[in-house]
Amino acid sequence: MGHLRRWPLVAFEKNLCNNHHENVHTNFFAGSPLNRLAWLRSSHQFLNSIVVSPATRWVLFKDGNLLVTSQTSSDQVKSFSLARLTTEDVQNVLGPSPYFAQGENPGDVVESTVPATETSRIHGPPIVFLGLQEPGGVHGLGEGNILPSSEFSKKADTTEVAQRIVGEPIFSLDVSAIAKEDIEAVLSKAGSGMEFVDGRVAMGHLNQIDSGIFAVARSMVDWNSRIKFCASCGSPVYSQWAGWKRSCSPLLPWANNIGKQPCPTSTGLHNITFPRSDTVVIAVVVSEDNEKILLGRNARWPAKFYSALAGFLEPGEALEDTFVRELWEEAGVKVRSLQFHSSQPWPFPANIMSGFYAIANPNDPVRLDLDNELEDAHWYTRGEVLSVLQDQSGGAAFKLPPRNALAGVLISDWVHGRVVVGGSATPSTTSSQAAGANAKPFQNFF
Repeated sequence: MGHLRRWPLVAFEKNLCNNHHENVHTNFFAGSPLNRLAWLRSSHQFLNSIVVSPATRWVLFKDGNLLVTSQTSSDQVKSFSLARLTTEDVQNVLGPSPYFAQGENPGDVVESTVPATETSRIHGPPIVFLGLQEPGGVHGLGEGNILPSSEFSKKADTTEVAQRIVGEPIFSLDVSAIAKEDIEAVLSKAGSGMEFVDGRVAMGHLNQIDSGIFAVARSMVDWNSRIKFCASCGSPVYSQWAGWKRSCSPLLPWANNIGKQPCPTSTGLHNITFPRSDTVVIAVVVSEDNEKILLGRNARWPAKFYSALAGFLEPGEALEDTFVRELWEEAGVKVRSLQFHSSQPWPFPANIMSGFYAIANPNDPVRLDLDNELEDAHWYTRGEVLSVLQDQSGGAAFKLPPRNALAGVLISDWVHGRVVVGGSATPSTTSSQAAGANAKPFQNFF
């Protein structure tokens, strides 16, 4: 196949930062730097073509840990960056070709077009096609601007489609089950200074673009590693759609189903499961004058660590319902004037954080005896929170989440007067001084 064209990442990162509305947050892990080309996941011709492209890059995981390139400065400070390997680097551990549309035996090609064999991957380690990093792209739309059309259709000659795309196709590869010596051979071939590190350690070193790639890669690797059996009949499952679908093995044309009841997944959508994201509501509650904030701590958290209250969305709830319920269950606080701020993917393992502000009365009692989830909760003044954020000595009265977590963004934006909860409220002198000319009602953030 022809060579896919690559481009400098500097321009891409600049656009990611500049191509948003000036008041719209792009949180860490967000920004979606990949065009996911979802409509081509079911085309084995396309996938098998781009796997072998010189432009393709691979993000590796082992036991949930990310492969990074590490550097140590002259003062012995270690830093990490996302390692991107070529197909040539990982060729020996990818398993047998074809990599998609695999048959019953290694090396077999499935000619059938039945849904159960669409881009089936049965042999070799788990791989996921994450998407295409296009030049100048944000939110998955770059200068290439590839959309499902007659030019880029899985009904067309998808090997030619693969030759026309511009950018860097990116796959994840889970090497957890690969022999240690084979992994070492891959790293030796790829270059020096590479190691697997915990994602929570690595995240403090990743840039905005790589954080978005890491977010989707880690969540998908985790999901594929955990979903091993059909929830309906207990049979083993296998990968389809470039790692984005797990299907029940009795659906395969060569499966021996004699004497077995049909799996319920053999009707309807013919699938076992798609990737899931569990929604969490981050609840920042402030006083009506916008001068106090409610913060709490869970008994399992590190010492002196406080944050916004939070909870999982339950079936039959809107996000707003979850906010109200969690505040009442955890702290006995009644809230009003809910306002959405932003959301953040959180790949530990696969959450979507939805950040809200609301107003409550700080004179009402805060209760810790309800669901016993909180060890402590207090109303803090703007000045108290600001002093913690500005502390460089480590001697602050308590600790707060960093800005690469949505709760940290919500708290920071409030304390610096970047938002005014309940738009009709008038910022106090403290708020105005903290924000200067940038203070504005929160509804203007849309």
